[in-house]
Amino acid sequence: MDHTPSSTDEYTEIREEVRKLCARFPGEYWRKLDEVRGYPTAFVNALTESGYLGALIPEEYGGAGLKLAGAAAILETVQAEGCNGAACHAQMYIMGTILRHGSEAQKRAYLPKIATGELRLQAFGVTEPGSGTDTTSLRTFAKKEGDKYIVNGQKVWTSRAEHSDLMLLLARTTPRDETRKKTEGLSTFIVDMRTVLGKGLTIRPIRTMMNHNSCEVFFDNMEVPAENLVGVEGKGFRYILDGMNAERLLIASECIGDAKWFTAKSTAYANERKVFNRPIGQNQGVQFPIARAYTQMRAAELLVREGIRKFDAGEPCGEEANMAKMLAAEASWAAGEACIQTHGGFGFAEEYDIERKFRETRLYQVAPISTNLVLSYVAEHVLGMPRSY
Repeated sequence: MDHTPSSTDEYTEIREEVRKLCARFPGEYWRKLDEVRGYPTAFVNALTESGYLGALIPEEYGGAGLKLAGAAAILETVQAEGCNGAACHAQMYIMGTILRHGSEAQKRAYLPKIATGELRLQAFGVTEPGSGTDTTSLRTFAKKEGDKYIVNGQKVWTSRAEHSDLMLLLARTTPRDETRKKTEGLSTFIVDMRTVLGKGLTIRPIRTMMNHNSCEVFFDNMEVPAENLVGVEGKGFRYILDGMNAERLLIASECIGDAKWFTAKSTAYANERKVFNRPIGQNQGVQFPIARAYTQMRAAELLVREGIRKFDAGEPCGEEANMAKMLAAEASWAAGEACIQTHGGFGFAEEYDIERKFRETRLYQVAPISTNLVLSYVAEHVLGMPRSY
């Protein structure tokens, strides 16, 4: 069953090459990693060597110079083939902060090495235990002393910190009560974790229901060179926001891929599995949940594509990015639910990979932005209702 776009799709060739790469990493590879909570180093290296993780880096800095649509095609295909791009997808959108707001020296120093894989930029230090999604209330503080900043505080849900060389860090540089607006006084830094690990930086893994390599990170008088400040001090919140639409659209694309994987599994099993001498797919009770989830996916896919089109055209796309992320996450979850129900007890067996993908795709109704916050955004910014928080 082929859920891929038509041959007129601009990225058909890229999708086919990604499929070939993913075929080298079958379900058994991911199951073994899941058992030990291991990082898919070989898979990430293969994506890097093929140039896929440098897809959005301009050619002048050694990347492929693709539009967001190209990156979305890569990640959607990864998920649709049963692999998991969460191990490395952050690199695609985190680097955008450096590209759009970093100095030329920072771009030259980091982007080419990120493109080749010499450096990994996988860690994104924003969320804190006490602030959650209220980013402006974060308490990690960076105090400037001469030619460096001294950072104290902690972050949580900083995924892949153990497997990254660089971290993009958001910290306060001006106390909140000394700023005119709560979004001011936040700054963004490039942290070379190789130089500060054990010297002001501590990483503590968090075990979760899926193998997501999540961590807490602690800063105790961690030193960051002043030259690693991205853009202007105090304007970091805007720099981070700038990349969030790309993040949401890329993750929405992954959810579309997950939904396609689940649906392909469901339809294949419904056609081949016989109970009472007839295929179970002949029963409407089996057909309808699969068909409904597929319909949800197709609707979400159209909104994802519209959001990406607007992003690539430089048009405002906050509405589409937020709604697409929510609808795609709901579609992938519905497809996963239908897939487990179709397979019955076998849906819970590790060897079918369904339960692993089921756990993985559930994350995206919570991260990188929860469904409730998406609805709050739509209510306020799209429908003009009073701000709820």
